[in-house]
Formats: sequence, C-alpha cells, structure tokens
Amino acid sequence: MTRNNLRCAVCIGALAVLFGAALAGQTSSGWTPPRTPDGHPDLQGIWTNATITPLERPPQFANKPTMTDAEAAAFEKVSAKELADVDGKSESPLLAAAGSNGTGGYNILFIDRGSELARVDGVKRTSLIIDPPDGKVPPMTPEARQHYRMEGFGRFDSVKDRPLSERCLLGFGSTSGPPMLPVLYNNNYQIVQTADSIVILVEMVHDARIIRMNATHAPPSVRQWLGDSVGHWEGDTLVVDTTNFTNKTHFRGTSENLHVIERFTRTSPNTILYRATIDDPSTFTKQWTLEYPFNATKGPIYEYACHEGNYAEADILGGARKKDTEATK
Repeated sequence: MTRNNLRCAVCIGALAVLFGAALAGQTSSGWTPPRTPDGHPDLQGIWTNATITPLERPPQFANKPTMTDAEAAAFEKVSAKELADVDGKSESPLLAAAGSNGTGGYNILFIDRGSELARVDGVKRTSLIIDPPDGKVPPMTPEARQHYRMEGFGRFDSVKDRPLSERCLLGFGSTSGPPMLPVLYNNNYQIVQTADSIVILVEMVHDARIIRMNATHAPPSVRQWLGDSVGHWEGDTLVVDTTNFTNKTHFRGTSENLHVIERFTRTSPNTILYRATIDDPSTFTKQWTLEYPFNATKGPIYEYACHEGNYAEADILGGARKKDTEATK
C-alpha cells in the first residue's frame, strides 16, 4: 500500500467513525441534539410539563393507552368547557380534586394546567403511567395502607401535621419531584447544565434540584427533602438516580425508602422525553413508571409568592380549634 493510499484509508476510517458517532446521536427523526462543550446533549433552557393527561387512566379509556388526534381533540374540547364552567365558582369536582372546595380558585386565570393531552411518539396518551399497562398506580402493601390510615395526613393538631406545600416548604403534587409531576399551575422548569452538576429550578415554590454527576450517594444517615440525586449519561440519555429521602415527603404515601430513577432524552428542538420509575417495596406491591414530554416554553421563570411559615396557618389551626370546641358543646 502506498503512503497516499494509507492516508486515504486512515481518512476514510476516521470519517466513518465521525459519521457513525453523528448517526448515533440522531433521534429516530434524524434530528441531532445540540451539545455542551463536554460532548453531551444540551438540556438547558426553560421547559413545561403542563398537560391535561391524568396520572392514572380514566375508566372510559380502559385498555386504551393512546388516542387518535380526533379523539384527543374531542376530549380536549370537553376539558376546556369543564374549566370554563368552574370560572368564579367555589365548588366543583375540579376544585375538590385540587383541595380548594369552599374557597375556590378565584377564576380560571389562576389555573394553568395546559390544554392538551401529552403527545409521545406522535400519539396522545390517556395516562402519564405507562407501566403497569393498565395505567394505574399499583396497590399499596397492607402495611403501607395501615400506616397511611394511622398517620392521617389530614390532622390539625400542629403546624407540623399540615402538608409541606401548605407550609411553603415544597410544591404540592410532587411538582419538584422526583418524580416531577404536572399540577394546576406553575409547571415551568429551568435547566442549567455543567459537566459536574445539573440544576433544575422549579417555578412552583422556587424549589431547586441539584443533580451531582458521576458521584456516589451520600451515606444513608443524610436525608434531604428532594432526596440525593446522582446523575450519569447513558448514550444521549441523562439518567438520574435519587435515594435518601426524608420520612416527611410522602409522595403518594411513600416511605423514606423511595427510590426514583429518571431518564431525560432530548428528542427534538422543543422536546425532552421524561421517564421516571418509582420503586418503594415498603409502599407499593410493584414498581411503576411514568412517561411524558417536557416542552420548550418562553421564560422567564417567575418568583412564586409562597413563604415558609404561611401566615394562614394560624387561621387554619384556629378554625380547627373552633370546630373542636363546637363539637364538645
């Protein structure tokens, strides 16, 4: 082989490697994600996971994980009417589900839950849960059910008995996660990324998740509100492993043994596909998995006017004491 032929062979080999790497970074649509200086997909920006797709599949969609666009349009139209009918009311099934019956949401200006079902792989989903296949949260263990009943989670004996979101300590509905679920409003997130750390700023209650890259978990004695999140890359997917929760978070009744694995994959210029698997043998009879998109949205992230302590706590507990007094008369 001549020197020139050898050089050509080397060049062709190098180009093949580069071309192969480029193809490996493409999505199924042929789109290649932008990359940070360290070569990983760039997840930075402001995103929203707002959607009217419910966590669990409604009975009318049993055995139907997806909808056609025509079916979705009809469902979304009914959902929009239901929301409009709530405007100015203090009592409704929607407000009851949000825990606001009796006080109301003032008007629909304060509700920003999105207007569409979540679209994944080109089709719209009927539930955020994709496993189990029925789209339902698995049953709790007998021990967890008993603990949940005894714990109450609806007591008014002390400020510490009240929900963390009511005390402005964490956003309600697991909006900060993990897993990071959509709620009635403020479903916006800002991702800032370096080689060593990734920060997810949550608009609701200005929570901030810090993901330490390629690290080891803190000792079991170190417990945190949002758990201890450690990340690594598997190809073009960011995988975040979170343990070390406190015994106060109680995501759907979970214990401090909760273990969440999240996967973030940028699939288009405007979409991050988010998947989270929840594992807590102390609470659920099996693991379960959620999947839905985070869509690009205009900023900025606004300050959430919630403050630790919440001045309304005195009124909440005072009202409970008055009811106790009336009950004894």
